[in-house]
Amino acid sequence: MEMLREANQLEEKGKNIIHLEVGEPSAGAPSAVYMKAQKILDEKKPIPYTDALGISILRERISEYYKSSYDVIIPYQNIIITTGTSAGFVLSLLSAFDVGDKVAISVPGYPAYKNILISLGLNPVEITTNKNQKYQPTLIQIKKLGNIDGIIVASPSNPTGSIFDDKELEEITNYCDKKGIRILSDEIYHGITYEKKALSIAGISKSGIILNGFSKYFCMTGWRVGWLIVPDELIKPIEKLSQNLFISTNALSQMAAVDAFDCNDELQEIIKKYKINRDILIDSLNHMGISNIAPCDGAFYIYADISHLTENSMLFCKDLLNNAGVAITPGIDFDQTNGKSFVRFSYSCDEENIVEASKRMLKWVKQINI
Repeated sequence: MEMLREANQLEEKGKNIIHLEVGEPSAGAPSAVYMKAQKILDEKKPIPYTDALGISILRERISEYYKSSYDVIIPYQNIIITTGTSAGFVLSLLSAFDVGDKVAISVPGYPAYKNILISLGLNPVEITTNKNQKYQPTLIQIKKLGNIDGIIVASPSNPTGSIFDDKELEEITNYCDKKGIRILSDEIYHGITYEKKALSIAGISKSGIILNGFSKYFCMTGWRVGWLIVPDELIKPIEKLSQNLFISTNALSQMAAVDAFDCNDELQEIIKKYKINRDILIDSLNHMGISNIAPCDGAFYIYADISHLTENSMLFCKDLLNNAGVAITPGIDFDQTNGKSFVRFSYSCDEENIVEASKRMLKWVKQINI
């Protein structure tokens, strides 16, 4: 977040900045979502609290989505609407674990996992991953951890964009169920894949928790609507927690989100644009001598090894920002140990910005004689 803050400060001073540090779609919500929201607002009727678990019609549409997209039957009662996926994590962890429990996370990984775990009195157990294993934890690594109570997996992942091999994820999920390890699958980037579809643990795990939402694939970050798929025994605890912590998810956002499922063609066009951006950026990085990157099969990130250029990714990012006007994220945000020689690029912006950012970065690299 430090780079975002510094980039915004430079913009306030009049400097033109291209943002490749933010993991946020630039496209905006599907048109039908805006139309639905506007229709509701035009009626000028009160917009009240909803049920803490979410409105039934949205939960039912999500159930239909899993049937059509994954061929899995999920009763709508097991689907809980949350105030973004972030709230879903808090509710999941509070309901499924006790203070002092050990929850495994992979490194590099989304920093909020560790921060939330610690804030709730849980103990994060880090699994160091590398490119050879697609920056995903392996079953062998998990078995070596000993007694753990849970594990968080993400596929596609942030910051790498890597996707689990189906067989590996299925084996890990089955192992966790067998050993009583609660698996939490962060599937917020599902739908944003290029060469292969990401496997969901829905229909595989009997005790696992699935976290997803409308922010990434549906381009609705600011609408703050996520969902959980949970086993029966967690429905009531999560309902009670949600009533006390959040009351309910924004009613207007929930009602509008129902229509997002009718916008597949529009959303697939956005995915095509991401792929074009990814390919342009990979080619540009190769011309800069940055070719050791994670397998970016999904999401909209490139995680690049720049150890041949620097051992201080934060300084590298600051120099790039100040001298070229391009904001990227230092790897230490995702990996405190090895991230000093990595950076993350987000290509969720429009193609014009990707092309311009590539030109600026290449010029900067030549100027400093890297």
